[in-house]
Amino acid sequence: MRDKGEYLFTSESVSEGHPDKVADRISDTVLDTFLTADPYARVACETLVTTNRIVLAGETRGPDTITPELLSHAARMAVHDIGYDQEGFSWKHAKVECHLHAQSSDIAQGVDAAGNKDEGAGDQGIMFGYACTETPSLMPAPLYYAHLILRRISELRRNHDLSVAGLLPDAKSQVTLRYIDGKPVGATSVVVSTQHEDRLSQDHVRELVLPIIETSLPEGWLPAEHEIYINPTGKFVIGGPDGDCGLTGRKIIVDTYGGASPHGGGAFSGKDPTKVDRSAAYACRYLAKNVVAAGLADRVTLQISYAIGVSHPLSVYVDLHGNPYDVSEGKLEATLRELVNLTPRGIREHLHLNRPIYAVTSAYGHFGRDPDEEKGTFTWERTDLVPALKAAFNR
Repeated sequence: MRDKGEYLFTSESVSEGHPDKVADRISDTVLDTFLTADPYARVACETLVTTNRIVLAGETRGPDTITPELLSHAARMAVHDIGYDQEGFSWKHAKVECHLHAQSSDIAQGVDAAGNKDEGAGDQGIMFGYACTETPSLMPAPLYYAHLILRRISELRRNHDLSVAGLLPDAKSQVTLRYIDGKPVGATSVVVSTQHEDRLSQDHVRELVLPIIETSLPEGWLPAEHEIYINPTGKFVIGGPDGDCGLTGRKIIVDTYGGASPHGGGAFSGKDPTKVDRSAAYACRYLAKNVVAAGLADRVTLQISYAIGVSHPLSVYVDLHGNPYDVSEGKLEATLRELVNLTPRGIREHLHLNRPIYAVTSAYGHFGRDPDEEKGTFTWERTDLVPALKAAFNR
C-alpha cells in the first residue's frame, strides 16, 4: 500500500462455514490426527467438499494406526464442530471418500536428513511475511476488521446467542478503508453476506448483523448506511458445500494479509511443517512482526526462498517501505539469519511446529492471532526476538 496521498483499500474474510474453509478445516484436522500419533509424520492432504460428499486425497507417511476409518470420523467431527447438519450437507450423512496414499519416495529422499545431509525443504518456492502498525496485532486494518466481524458472528452463533438466532455457518465479509498518508482513517463500505434460516427476511438479517458491524469497527469509522451491504443479493439459505464446491487452499489471501502484501502462492492447510510453503511463511511473519514490534519499522515485507532438498534458504530479503528509522536493511537481513535458523528443521524446532496445532488456524487467518502458550498455538505470533533486535540496532 502507498505511503502518501489518499486512497481506498479493501480486504475480505470468509467464515469457517465457507465451503473452501470447510475443506481447509478438514485437511488440517487430518494433519493434526497424524501429528498426534507421530510428531514427524508427513502429510499433504487436499479436501473437496460438495453436496453431502467429502473427498480426501494426497500423500502421507505415518503410523498404520491412522486408518481411513479414523480419518473419515475425524472429518465428520470437523464438520460437526463447524455446525453443519443441513439437508444438503450434514456431518452425519455426508459420504466420505479417503484416497490418501504413501508419500513419493522421490520427494522423501530430497527432504529426509541422511548422513551429513540436513533435512531439505519439501519444495522450491518463495514465502512472504508482513507486519505493520495499523492494528494491535500488527496486521493490516482492512483484513483485521473483516476477520473480526465474522469471528464475532461465529462466536455468538456457537454460543447459541439469541442475538444471532437463525444465522448459519457460511458467511463472507469485505471491508474498504480510506487511507490518508498510509494510515487508515475510516471505513467507506462494509459487505457481509451470511447464510440464514428460511424464516428470516432480508430486513431481519440486517437487524441481526448491523450491531455486530457497529461494535467491530473503531468509533467514528462506520460508513454511511447506504454503504453497508448486508446480504445484498437477498435470500441466502442454501450455503456451504451444498451451495458451492469447496477445495483446500483457495483462500490464501484471506489466510495471510488480505492483499496488503505479496503472496508466494503456496497454500497452508493440510501440509505438515516440513513443507516450507507453510513453515517458512510462518517464520516470515514471525520475523516481520518482531521487526515492527522492536520499533525498527512501521511496515515491513520480508521474503525467503528455498530449493527442494536444500536446507538453507537461497535468499532473505527485507523491505522497510521508506525506512523512516534509518535501519540498514542489509544488516537487518543478516541479523535475522543469525537470530533464527531458517532451515526447515530450524524453523520447526524454533516455533515448535511438530504438534497438532493446525485445525484452529484454518479459519480467520493464520496471522494476527494471539499465541496460546498452554496449547502451543500461533507460536509465530510471539515477539520474543524484540530484545535481541533492539540490542543489535542500539534501540
